[in-house]
Amino acid sequence: MLAQLTLSGALPPNPPATHLLVLLPRAKALPKEAPHGELLAAVLKRRGMKADELAASPVSADAASGALVAWAMLDYDKDVFVQQVVVRKALQLLLGESPAALSIAVLGDEAQRKRAAELGVYGAWVNGALLPVHKKRDERKPLRKIALYGCADKKPFDALKAQASGNLLCRELTVLPPNELTPGMYRTRIKKLAQENGWKHEEFDMKALRKMGAGAFVAVAQGSEPEDAAIVHLSYRHPKGKQTVALVGKGICFDTGGHNLKPSRYMHNMHEDMNGSAVALGILLGATQQKLAVNLDCWVALAQNHISPKAYKQNDIVKALNGTTIEIVHTDAEGRMVLADTLTLASRAKPALIIDFATLTGSMATALGARYSGVFATGDELAQRAVAAGKKAGERLCAFPQDEDYEADLESKVADIKQCTMAGEADHILATRFLKRFVEHDTAWLHVDLSASRCEGGLGMVASDVTGFGVAWGLGMLAA
Repeated sequence: MLAQLTLSGALPPNPPATHLLVLLPRAKALPKEAPHGELLAAVLKRRGMKADELAASPVSADAASGALVAWAMLDYDKDVFVQQVVVRKALQLLLGESPAALSIAVLGDEAQRKRAAELGVYGAWVNGALLPVHKKRDERKPLRKIALYGCADKKPFDALKAQASGNLLCRELTVLPPNELTPGMYRTRIKKLAQENGWKHEEFDMKALRKMGAGAFVAVAQGSEPEDAAIVHLSYRHPKGKQTVALVGKGICFDTGGHNLKPSRYMHNMHEDMNGSAVALGILLGATQQKLAVNLDCWVALAQNHISPKAYKQNDIVKALNGTTIEIVHTDAEGRMVLADTLTLASRAKPALIIDFATLTGSMATALGARYSGVFATGDELAQRAVAAGKKAGERLCAFPQDEDYEADLESKVADIKQCTMAGEADHILATRFLKRFVEHDTAWLHVDLSASRCEGGLGMVASDVTGFGVAWGLGMLAA
């Protein structure tokens, strides 16, 4: 549950608080009205810091009142991502004590105060809530109240609260251990979410998928017991929605690699291989709470990739839902298999745009590390929109090519297409070329390879290792 927010346009000299965040516009000198200004000046002098260094390194100190105060400066000429990092660092100085209440004071001109308020409150929401842990004694306490001083404009906070709810849903699902989020358990959670939010809910279980001919999905899921895998379809409709966007998410609840078994180093954290589905659900929740005037179809492919006598194998040939035959080259390339049939289902509904999310390839993580995610688009203008939305949201995307000549590496002598190559070079591009075979009707399509789903130490505004990357970006794309 997110902390309750109260707003005040007034800025007292020293706002009442046990934990106070002060956000200042970058300047060479401290403003006279800065809360606890004398204390801040003393801290800077002791540390040998100039005032504008607060734009890179926030500081904190105990006030005479007993309050813990953190100060930071925001450089509004810098990217949103940079501003988010500064606010996150300052909040960590305060939230480390698990306060029940937090006060935020914002300074500057009207536009600066508004922007600082948005950053501070959103940061407090996404970092003040608790993610699930499994300890005998959990002494953490969630943030319950936020008091904002210096800005009384309520307008932006409903949308930001919805975005924070979507980010938290994504992260909560992603951190759940694999014995608490099997495909069957995941389906139960999704059904409950659908009931709570008024989404239309439909499931295609293994029996239905076999009957439909969704052989790519079934090949991956058949190695697991019980056979609780499914493609789940959720729908959100707005009375003024003029176009439909399809969100597609990879939901591999645990990935052993199958017969091409992962070594332990690479199998660790593979319960997070369902993150793409969690991003799609987080966007759906945020859009619903924001009441965005768009129609959404959300398709999540829920399965596990296990090793068993029934598991699919190298050199198997399977037929996908659209009739394409696939030569299996490596069983650890299961994500593109489950997405293939799911993308076909999504595209047959003829949406204006499909956006899929997946922790799909190690080669994307090799290319970008964990601070960016990669995006592929069916056109340059769409790619530019995606990258621009990432800059605005503070969730950075790098656009990659997917030219047709890459597909020569996927030519098969025994089937319509190879699943992947053994060499693995440019696998993030080859995976996209593979997936493109299953998007019907020339539908506009964005594929997001979530290399930034986990970043040690946090990323942008989010302080936890699991970042929820993609939710803020997706909502920005839908609202644009």
